[in-house]
Amino acid sequence: MSSALDEDTRQTLDAGRETAGAMLRSAQKDLQKVFIVFLIGFLGTFYALQLWVWEFLKNVTEAQMNAATAENVRFIAQTPFDVILLQGKISIVAGIIVALPIFIYFSRDALRERDMWPQSPVKPWKIVVIGLMAAVLFFAGLVYGYSLFFPLMFKFLANNAISVGFSPRYSIVKWAQFIFLLTLSFGFAAQMPLAITGLSYSGIVKYETFRDKWRHAVVLIFVFGAFFSPPDPFTQIMWAVPLLVLYGASLYLAKVVVTAKRGSQQINLGRTVRTQWNVVLGFIALFAGSVYAFYAYGGVGQVNRGLAWLGSSYRVVPVANQLPYGAETTVLVYSAAAGVVGLLLGLFYGIYRDIEATAGSQVGGQTGDPAAIDLTELDAAGVRAAPPEAFAGLTEEEAMGYAGAAIDDGDNAKAQAILDRFDEAEESRDDESESEGQTSVPGVDDDVGDRASRASGTLLEGLTDGERDEDDIGGYYKDLAFIVDSLRSRSFVLIGWFMLVLAGTFAWLYSGGIGDIYEGFLSQMPAAFDIEQVNVITLHPVEALIFEVKFSTLVAVIATLPLLAYFAWPALRERNFVRGHRGVIFGWAGVLLVGLLGGLYLGYIYVAPAVISYLAADALAANVVISYQITDFFWLIFFTTAGIGILADIPVLMVLLNTIGISYRRMRGRWREVTVAILTIAALFTPADVITMFMVTIPLMVAYGVGIGVLFVLTLGGRRDLAPAPGTTDA
Repeated sequence: MSSALDEDTRQTLDAGRETAGAMLRSAQKDLQKVFIVFLIGFLGTFYALQLWVWEFLKNVTEAQMNAATAENVRFIAQTPFDVILLQGKISIVAGIIVALPIFIYFSRDALRERDMWPQSPVKPWKIVVIGLMAAVLFFAGLVYGYSLFFPLMFKFLANNAISVGFSPRYSIVKWAQFIFLLTLSFGFAAQMPLAITGLSYSGIVKYETFRDKWRHAVVLIFVFGAFFSPPDPFTQIMWAVPLLVLYGASLYLAKVVVTAKRGSQQINLGRTVRTQWNVVLGFIALFAGSVYAFYAYGGVGQVNRGLAWLGSSYRVVPVANQLPYGAETTVLVYSAAAGVVGLLLGLFYGIYRDIEATAGSQVGGQTGDPAAIDLTELDAAGVRAAPPEAFAGLTEEEAMGYAGAAIDDGDNAKAQAILDRFDEAEESRDDESESEGQTSVPGVDDDVGDRASRASGTLLEGLTDGERDEDDIGGYYKDLAFIVDSLRSRSFVLIGWFMLVLAGTFAWLYSGGIGDIYEGFLSQMPAAFDIEQVNVITLHPVEALIFEVKFSTLVAVIATLPLLAYFAWPALRERNFVRGHRGVIFGWAGVLLVGLLGGLYLGYIYVAPAVISYLAADALAANVVISYQITDFFWLIFFTTAGIGILADIPVLMVLLNTIGISYRRMRGRWREVTVAILTIAALFTPADVITMFMVTIPLMVAYGVGIGVLFVLTLGGRRDLAPAPGTTDA
């Protein structure tokens, strides 16, 4: 295995092993203390889960459900060890998280020897403030998730499953993993202010980038919410609005620290508290008092009455059900957390007022204009931290003048910093000029230029590091690159059509189509089949939605393939892959659609009911209640209905491909590539288990073998293909 790794990778792995070993040796005498901390975290988490966490999570899940819905929701253990193993896994992770900082602290000597321990001491108050902010933000994310988002989301998911006849039987393992994953996502999403502030302060991403790209941030937040929250506009808004508020707060905090850094000013927390104490107290009173008044004077009831007046079924969870405490304690906890938020915001606002007052006198009050920074007022660190705009407009004489003034003051480091930043600005201007100068030459065909550009920098070339040797990459690099390039101008149409079909199919399934399929299928079952003994259940809260997305994607892929073939036909014909007019695609689509619909009808009416009733006969005869998982049940229906049509279409498609130039010998020789492609598609669009993947792959490969046999007969063993003679003209 080591021979497959390059030298850098081996060195990195060796260094990691050495560092881990050194840390263990350094902390060896204190490992008992680390283990005790781990044990405390493990046992505390284990018993907390056992005593009240499960009941609390169940209450959160059912908080917004009506009595009928809550009665249908059940939490099940699939094995006798599910609960205790789940508690053990969660407790181990919690113990490691608690013990890890202690272990790192005791192994600090080994980290110092390897220059991996911070050398410059950090003031304790800064660590306390950052840690306090992280804890408060994480807690705020959890409060929002558990008090508003989770109850509404679970209500929506349960009602969606029940409305189409499915039974929510949540596996405690999958349900708990889903909740804990969302818990971490809300907690970490709430760290956005710290992340943006840290990136801006360190210069990894400039503050101006976050400020100017806010529109992109809004789109990304809503797109993220569309993928990771239920497809309900109200729930997506509940996901996106808090993140947008956090993004705005993050920009403000980043502006404070970046302004202080660029102005080379030290943040004096004591001075801020002394001069801005009234502002800080005002923020604390405003936030804590507002939260307390909201809960103490019927704010929840007012909001719920407003929602009812608007005709919405959503309700804010009563405060007594939001945390595993009493109502009064919960209100006090929320008020205290809001007071801490007010304290932090008040401190930041006071700090910014101090910085703005000082910076305003330095740059004539133009704190918002980076180009207006007075370089004479900065030290060397301030010059290196100043934004590029401060140097973009400088001439060489001005830069030399600033550097000369710094030398006269005895600050050679500042002079060097000014010259370095000026040189960086000059290089940026030169790069921009070169990029602007690379325009098209008059009189040269734009399409020729595009092709030349594409030929020198295609996606496939990037993936193969420019390798074009046909023996090394299978002989298809140039052909594939040419075909892909020919589709670029049509990519918008292809993607638009794909998304339209996907969205339309999903909307139909989501609005009751999946229930119609289920009811219609049950009506085709034999009379001896006792429907009352069969349940279709969802083991995961979003299992039904995931199936709907996968099925919609598969339909969209099938619907897009004819359009893709139509647009790629000229390039395929130019590379001698096909022959004939591309209008033949419409005939193909019609033939294949007839085969697909015929197989679908045959399977839906006869094959699928017979197969499922046969599989369930023994269990029903023994009076066993059957609970089919929704994904397994519906994929079985799909395979025994539409799957028959797809299997029948494969030999037909192979014959059609042979009529336009793809030879029998080529299809027979490429069976390995076909197998890999089918395995990939099966892994993406079928349930996540190996058995089902091979149950899909094997029939498809059998159908491919049947197609090879049919072509062997029709082409006389490959001696005379069905394609027209080469030289046939086509438009």
